[in-house]
Amino acid sequence: MAEIYESPDGGQTVYKREIGSTNRKLIKENWSLHNEILESKLWGEIHRAAETNPTIQEALDRAKIAYYLSKEYEKKHGRKT
Repeated sequence: MAEIYESPDGGQTVYKREIGSTNRKLIKENWSLHNEILESKLWGEIHRAAETNPTIQEALDRAKIAYYLSKEYEKKHGRKT
């Protein structure tokens, strides 16, 4: 189903809801496009650094494992970790 993204405060807080629903989910607090771009740029730099730095690559691998395990837990137990 299609979703609507709303912000009652000019973009600082962003909510998502399905069209026709009044139930909304908080997506971001204190959100700004500038911060989003900086965060994306940082992750790109981290991924590039991991290509030549085994310590960073290992940290990324561990983060991926934690992410996948939490997603599996959510699916199995029907709740977020």
